[in-house]
Amino acid sequence: EVQLQASGGGLVQAGGSLRLSCAASGFAFDDYAIIWFRRAPGKEREGVSCISSIDGSTYFTDSVKGRFTISSDNARKTVYLQMDSLRPEDTAVYYCAARAQIRGSSYTIYPHCGPDLTAYEPEFWGQGTLVTVSS
Repeated sequence: EVQLQASGGGLVQAGGSLRLSCAASGFAFDDYAIIWFRRAPGKEREGVSCISSIDGSTYFTDSVKGRFTISSDNARKTVYLQMDSLRPEDTAVYYCAARAQIRGSSYTIYPHCGPDLTAYEPEFWGQGTLVTVSS
């Protein structure tokens, strides 16, 4: 069973940095794509960033471009979201997620992602981690 474990949230002042981690487990294949979403109070869920382990392709929503980076440690099947120059409007619960793919007789993680992050409807979700940016 695919599982995603998110961690790394916290309280930081505006201009500060945090690094979120998402550890994926429970699937046999080495290729995967992880998507980070966030939901701010009173707002719709927003796709923030994604990365594909196949070719390292990355995508970001416009509001975080130049401030957030995403990377993956394929040996550990862990994805990191480095968030710099944080702003109060980045305050949200952050979730890592993945879309499902059937290979053979089992579910695994679909290994591609693209720029339409918010439109994705992932089947696998990690628990949320709260990021609070104070002004």
